[in-house]
Amino acid sequence: MSQLTATPASALADEPVHIRVTGLTPLQIVTLTASLKDEKGYVFQSQAFYRANEVGELDLTEASSFGGDYVGVHPMGLFWSLKPKKAFRRLLKQDVMNSPFWVTLNVYDSVFLQVSTTDQPKASQMVQRWFSGPGVQRVQIREGRVRGALFLPPGEGPFPGIMDLFGGRGGLVEFRASLLASHGFAVLALAYFGYEDLPAELGEIDLEYFEEAANLLLAHPKIQPPGIGLFSVSKGAEIALAMACFLKQVVATVCINGTNAIYEFPLRYKDLVITPIPTFLERLQFDVLGAGRFRHYRGNARDELNQKSVLPIEKAQGPILFIVGESDECLNSKDYAEQALEQLRSHGKNNGRMLVYPGAGHLIEPPYTPLCYASPQSNFSRLLLWGGEPVAHAAAQEHSWGEIQKFFREHLTETRRKL
Repeated sequence: MSQLTATPASALADEPVHIRVTGLTPLQIVTLTASLKDEKGYVFQSQAFYRANEVGELDLTEASSFGGDYVGVHPMGLFWSLKPKKAFRRLLKQDVMNSPFWVTLNVYDSVFLQVSTTDQPKASQMVQRWFSGPGVQRVQIREGRVRGALFLPPGEGPFPGIMDLFGGRGGLVEFRASLLASHGFAVLALAYFGYEDLPAELGEIDLEYFEEAANLLLAHPKIQPPGIGLFSVSKGAEIALAMACFLKQVVATVCINGTNAIYEFPLRYKDLVITPIPTFLERLQFDVLGAGRFRHYRGNARDELNQKSVLPIEKAQGPILFIVGESDECLNSKDYAEQALEQLRSHGKNNGRMLVYPGAGHLIEPPYTPLCYASPQSNFSRLLLWGGEPVAHAAAQEHSWGEIQKFFREHLTETRRKL
């Protein structure tokens, strides 16, 4: 009798699962599938074809898929290759505290190009993918102007403090913050528009709002002084870089696929106003699906006329880690990171580092998150193209997640040791 085992059956969403099938006939061909339903009811599915070994067993850490959604040895391929049944949906966990994603793993006889509801699996198992570990606390933040959620690891602390900034989708996005808190960081997931009483749309970026949030985080008794880290992506990375330049509270910054200058909206800090570099709608490109490619529509930060909009990165006190997907279709993020590093070097600074991932797209997320190639964006009438190739993107997510944690551990705790 066939048996499918996935261990651990309950784990954090960024932890690997070991999948094995036993009780097959020698060299038998089977189809393995994974499926989950998100909180909005959308179904995500994946499948891969395998051949059992000489004793009728299958171990995904060794066996190579010969078809389906991926080819080759990929122990977590069934997870990162999950695709929405209704195209162009991004898999996003909403409730990070109270419920996991339930993933159903099935094994079927032979090759099924399309598994139907009438097909009976030979064996199956459900696994839970949690976004917060045991003892993690979520504290709703509504203090002064600041809106967000603070995630605290179990224990007395103090813990390294991090602020988490997402991009142009707005609202409050918590899944990265809750996962990082499960690994020992105190993380403030910060909303800055499209949430509660904050502005509905992104307009002028008021850096004093982010300074207020940084001060609030540092004042918490469980946050270790003297400074905080920033974890950011896209528009959030632009804001994080500005914070690193102007705010003394920031001691370490991670920018995923961001810019080195101010775009779209002016940035204000006290008496300083940085005007944005112009954008050119006529340069906006569309792929065969009609999805918008934003990569080329922004003005060039290298042009002399645009120098006043380039951030003074040489003023950043702490280290900056730029994470770049070379197949980012939303931003020419590699060029922006290279410009930032050139600027640092020209001022005799060496506090910047870049990790470049060939084949990775714009939305580099925690490990085993499925690639979202394109999805709707609230402030854009069409699909927005994010880019990325599934296998390379999955590898980038797994590697960068480890590097991000290593970076924050080194620089947030090292800062404390120097006191």
